[in-house]
Amino acid sequence: MERRSTKNYYVKPPLKWAGGKRWLLPHLLPFWAPYQDRRLVEPLCGGLAVTLGLMPKSALLNDVNPHLINFFHWLQKGLKISLKMENDKALYYEYRDLFNALIKTGKANTKKAAEIFYYLNRTGYNGLCRFNQSGEFNVPFGSYQTINYFRDYQPYKEVFAAWTFSCGEFDRLKLEPDDFIYADPPYDVEFTSYSKDGFPWADQVRLVKWLAKHPGPVVLSNQATERIVDLYTDYGFKIAYYDAPRRISCKGDRSPAKEVLATKGFKKTGGRFSLSFLFPVLC
Repeated sequence: MERRSTKNYYVKPPLKWAGGKRWLLPHLLPFWAPYQDRRLVEPLCGGLAVTLGLMPKSALLNDVNPHLINFFHWLQKGLKISLKMENDKALYYEYRDLFNALIKTGKANTKKAAEIFYYLNRTGYNGLCRFNQSGEFNVPFGSYQTINYFRDYQPYKEVFAAWTFSCGEFDRLKLEPDDFIYADPPYDVEFTSYSKDGFPWADQVRLVKWLAKHPGPVVLSNQATERIVDLYTDYGFKIAYYDAPRRISCKGDRSPAKEVLATKGFKKTGGRFSLSFLFPVLC
């Protein structure tokens, strides 16, 4: 497999991200390996754990969260953070108020907003990204003993150079017939406040209908609720189950959660794919 430079290959996801799929990479690789020269499309890209693990040559990365995409746009420019950053409760709420003020005054696409977004992500509770119905960031202060803040994002500039970032509804993306799609929507659970409009069941249905129309390879991951399994089975997807690590639980439950991979559009092959080159990414 042709790789990028060693320096780029070890670039890690730049944010803490609830529900990140870094653990899923060994299961995704056999699907991706035969198609690695195609464009990878993530219609709900989140924290980029999968994209940075697979390292596609070309990618279309979309999310409905404008603050996340603004942060990625600034990383494409080689962001260097000059903001004062400390694991301090008073400072956290000061910056949270300032971030919400930037949103209200139409300055959410600025470098300042990107810097504060990073600080809030690293310092807030469990890396959550949550907004109320007014569009205000409302994650409380975290409980970390120490935090290592990262300031210089020059290495990401080269990695992101051939990738396109967009913000909007997934079904408005302009796809090519041979695009490889990996979709990871918010789980089918009560927490749906990732954006101010949430991701209700109607959006889960809208997503499967959109994915089912794509003629190229598609992989979707979600929590294996009964209605998610039924939904994707009804639309002709093949279903596989995995135990996902449970990193966030208000009840303190850290037992594995059942996750589903729903796939379609793959050609049958008799070969096997080596995972050896992926091990450095997972360590």
